[in-house]
Amino acid sequence: MSAYSIGLDFGTEEARALLVDLSAGSEVAVEHYRYRHGVITSTLPVDEPSEPLGTSWALQDPEDYLRAIGTAVPSLLRRSDVGPEEVVGVGVSFTSCTMLPVTAEGRPLCTLLQYRRNPHAWVKLWKHHTPQPQARRIEDLARTRKEGWLPRYGDSVSSEWLFPKILETLEMSPDIYEAADYFIEAADWITWKLTGLCQMSACTAGYKAFWSSDRGFPSRSFFAEIHPKLEAVVSTKLPPRVTPVGATAGLLCEEASRLNGLRAGTPVATPIIDAHSSALGATVTRPGRMVLIMGTSLCQILLAESLRPVRGIAGAVEGGVVPGLVGYEAGQPSLGDTFAWAANTLSVEGAESEADRFLALEDGAAQLRPGGTGLLALDWLNGNRSILDDSELSGMLIGLTLSTSAYEVYRALMEACAFGARVVIEEFEAQGVPAEDLVACGGLAHSTRLLPQIIADVCGRTIRVAESSETSALGAAIYGGVAAGPSRSGFRSVDEAVARVARLEDRQFVPNAGAERIYDHLYAEYRTLHDYLGKQNSVMKVLRQLREGSTEP
Repeated sequence: MSAYSIGLDFGTEEARALLVDLSAGSEVAVEHYRYRHGVITSTLPVDEPSEPLGTSWALQDPEDYLRAIGTAVPSLLRRSDVGPEEVVGVGVSFTSCTMLPVTAEGRPLCTLLQYRRNPHAWVKLWKHHTPQPQARRIEDLARTRKEGWLPRYGDSVSSEWLFPKILETLEMSPDIYEAADYFIEAADWITWKLTGLCQMSACTAGYKAFWSSDRGFPSRSFFAEIHPKLEAVVSTKLPPRVTPVGATAGLLCEEASRLNGLRAGTPVATPIIDAHSSALGATVTRPGRMVLIMGTSLCQILLAESLRPVRGIAGAVEGGVVPGLVGYEAGQPSLGDTFAWAANTLSVEGAESEADRFLALEDGAAQLRPGGTGLLALDWLNGNRSILDDSELSGMLIGLTLSTSAYEVYRALMEACAFGARVVIEEFEAQGVPAEDLVACGGLAHSTRLLPQIIADVCGRTIRVAESSETSALGAAIYGGVAAGPSRSGFRSVDEAVARVARLEDRQFVPNAGAERIYDHLYAEYRTLHDYLGKQNSVMKVLRQLREGSTEP
């Protein structure tokens, strides 16, 4: 009998369920479920109109996640003619930090009538950026106290992470803080729903909550100095234990079995952040190769044998991606989002739909030579994660004239994203963490040939592309197989599972020497703007404050 694993991948706009034949080392089928409420950015999806949310809010409905499991998994089994008894393991990957407040029984507060109209009771998605002031205060205090954990995060704290979001809830909505028995990552909440066990993944805890296997969480005194009511936040508001990546989180419970049609008792792996899961799906389990996860955002994952401080990274965690290695995370919070903004904003003659505009813009941009646009952009349309780590920064375009075309703007945005990736790579290498070659995965790695080539030219590195278009779900399925154990899956290690299931395409993007030289000149100008507007000048923050209604920016 064949052995199968299912990878459940929860992204920004939709969830995916991937069925993998572990015996044959092949992907069988995938089901997509688009969230009913998507990303909630304006008003809450409640019966009566709610107050506008304001700038930088990004919420979700946790019921969408359960609907995804209850819809996609049964459909996947029916379509593939695979029986529940043939599925030996389940893995979960999820965007992060995506946080929700829940009761002791795991019920989201936003599903309770008395809290439904309070936005702080809902899921705060990874790109919910309103806790920037709280993140700065946490960072400043950690610097003042010389907290030993701070260098693991590039000496900075992001508004996207767990404790800034918890502190925001405490300060803006104390009743929600008091009502919540747990503030939990959505990855860990879904795993709780699957297994009946409340716990925290070493991946989510390590990258988004200042935890490490040798030191645990920051001290009670640190949290008390941030806010008196946070002193016992770890022991009273977080799941009671942390489970390692690559381990079994538990067995599928009866309630989850009724929801998704799988057999109760099926092993479920410790969940992992979606970008980190993509490393496995892109064949990367050894040091020196950087994974570029090219989706809504651009996340860079790099493995190394030892821990070194790197400025502006989003975390360095021992065993955070694969057991036995340090996994470094960096990222740019807008990639696909940037191009979607362009396709919905720029006028292209004859292109009516968004899909047509994407094709037309890329075709037009591909006809332009490097340096031929006369434009230079900063890729901060959703702030900057690495290496400046400031969500209050914004995008910029310089060089506009009356003859500037939509195609030139689009190519300049692509080049800006590539320049941003080079900043990250150079920072790693300056600290002795080499990124010798690049592997791209995610939707944009397959839907565009222009962007990977520009990144290869700008960064001076060959780019390979993962064969799978569902690397995050594939990585989750791989861990599901590992959780099942060698007697059921045939895998004795993560390396063995990856070697069997994950592959790279034959095609590769090789740097063009002529383009490299031109981009070196443009990159120098990009770095000038990057450092000046990101570190020395406050114009972007003044503009943001004025937009939000401040009379004294």
